[in-house]
Amino acid sequence: MSTLFELPSLKFDFNALEPAIDAKTMEIHHDKHHAAYVNNLNKAFESAAEYYDQPLEKILSEINKVPEAIRTAVRNNGGGHANHTFFWDVLTPGGKKAPSGTLLAELEKTFVSLDGFMEKFASAATTRFGSGWAWLVLDNEKKLQVYSTANQDSPLMDNHKPLLGLDVWEHAYYLNYQNRRPDYIKAFWSVVNWSAVEQEYSKSR
Repeated sequence: MSTLFELPSLKFDFNALEPAIDAKTMEIHHDKHHAAYVNNLNKAFESAAEYYDQPLEKILSEINKVPEAIRTAVRNNGGGHANHTFFWDVLTPGGKKAPSGTLLAELEKTFVSLDGFMEKFASAATTRFGSGWAWLVLDNEKKLQVYSTANQDSPLMDNHKPLLGLDVWEHAYYLNYQNRRPDYIKAFWSVVNWSAVEQEYSKSR
């Protein structure tokens, strides 16, 4: 029997990221928005049940092989599921508050300084028109890149490995920040779990 995709449980309480991200936003974001992506992804695959048993990362990395009739739904909802599952992991409280070691050295090599990286990432998040994400990824040549994607597009679709992501859809911040996206981006740095980011980097290299 096929195994449906499931909404992962948060590893922390809704209020664990306050004041950067308020409890009500976290509750709606996880229990409503992320849940909807999972439900819609499962619905899309009703006509192609063989996909239920494939890893989502593989599906997204081969998105152009998904049947055309459901490809857009899988792109949007599969991307939404993957992006949010990753997002919760890099926000988990209790990790390191700054990068160190090999990752820090590579960030400084690629972006001149840690501040240089943070400025480039914040710029990608701020200038993404409409809804989307900002990313730090390891590309196909094992080099660091910063860029943004539209809607729920995932770096996995380009065979890039996400290391850090920031959701800049309005649902991620509007209750607390309204139209002040730059304030939300600034607050984000206080809740990044750099232990998780470094773990992804080590695993992906």
